[in-house]
Amino acid sequence: MMAPIPRHLIPKVERALTSSRVVNVIGPRQAGKTTLVRDLIDSAVYVTLDADDLRSSLDSDPYGQLQLLSREGAARQLPIVIDEVQRLPDVTLALKRIVDTESRPGQFLLTGSADIFTIGRALDSLAGRVMTLTLRPLSGAEIQMRTPAAILDAVAKAPDDCLQHLPAPAAYSREAAIDLMLRGGFPEIRRLDTPDRMDRYQSYLDSVVEKDVAVVAPIRKPDVLRRLIDQLANRTANELNIASLCSALGDVRKETVNDYIDILRRLGIVHLLGAWTSAATKREVKRPKIHFMDTGIATALRGEDGDSFGLLANPTALGQVLETFVYTEVEKSLPLQSKRWTLHHYRDDKQREVDLIAQAPNRVLALFEMKASATVTNGDFRHADWFFGPGGPAEAYKGCSFVVYLGDRLLPFGPRKIALPLSMFWSF
Repeated sequence: MMAPIPRHLIPKVERALTSSRVVNVIGPRQAGKTTLVRDLIDSAVYVTLDADDLRSSLDSDPYGQLQLLSREGAARQLPIVIDEVQRLPDVTLALKRIVDTESRPGQFLLTGSADIFTIGRALDSLAGRVMTLTLRPLSGAEIQMRTPAAILDAVAKAPDDCLQHLPAPAAYSREAAIDLMLRGGFPEIRRLDTPDRMDRYQSYLDSVVEKDVAVVAPIRKPDVLRRLIDQLANRTANELNIASLCSALGDVRKETVNDYIDILRRLGIVHLLGAWTSAATKREVKRPKIHFMDTGIATALRGEDGDSFGLLANPTALGQVLETFVYTEVEKSLPLQSKRWTLHHYRDDKQREVDLIAQAPNRVLALFEMKASATVTNGDFRHADWFFGPGGPAEAYKGCSFVVYLGDRLLPFGPRKIALPLSMFWSF
């Protein structure tokens, strides 16, 4: 057995336990939440709601059972860890009653594949008493045992000259980058050989549909949901077109598709990347982009392996996977930056687009374009030049633009323009 990979979220969980009465760690099934908690806390009072008997006991008397656990935890000065808490949304009111009687931080540490406090059946949100943190699948930096990717911190420190704050890129090959994207970030599954890994990812999604979806919201057509997941995997990094999805699924109602996408979003299966707008023109496209949460699952559903992305293969498919991979790497890094960033994409009616825009306070932007090639030219920055240039939508903003590519050199292309090797995400 390989040793567990240290997770970058651990320091934030530790700090949350010293300041919040309830800490709520959410994330997709098998992303490593239980392992993180057991690595973080040497001893605790553990309860898992995957166990039918414990779940039934808590369901029959949530307040009484939690009160007994709370007394035990207080006597031993230990947190109460409740795993898979989303299986019992009614427990929220009992939690509120207990933590309202004592202000001690770190009383409860909850884990779940969905946020129990946003589920419709939850009886209380515990606003002001709970800190919710999200654990994503492993990042490239975690897999390579490096510190978090601080690319956005580099931009924040020097928006117009961030090159000085970027490290030398780690050595890597195109084949290694493709393998990283194909394997994905789920700790147990990513280690498997290709056929077994693809089967496990298929089984993983079947399990999510069968066990987790009903907790978030009841659905009448699980077969439609499963086919929708396949469609979204093939459309990752594309703008969300509900009408096209309805047609592909057999004229399913738009309301149904929207509801099912929202369920998948809340379970961490997909992310919706909203459009950036300058508010200066009505010609900007407002549709969000859809990104699959993990390129390992997406490529497994698409039936892709290393041969699918050979040098002679169609580069479009690899471009989509690369764009989603970079988006998820940036998204995973957000809680670890010194400033609060939001993520967007951009396109106008003249097809000028930016794959990914990160925005920080004080009108600072980081632009990311993805290129599935080992070379970059000045022409690859043409949309960024327009975006930041005279008359462009971000003319009044500070920031830097990156072209993330599959080469190995960190190259400046003039003021605020940098060719960024993919390995920069695990080079800090």
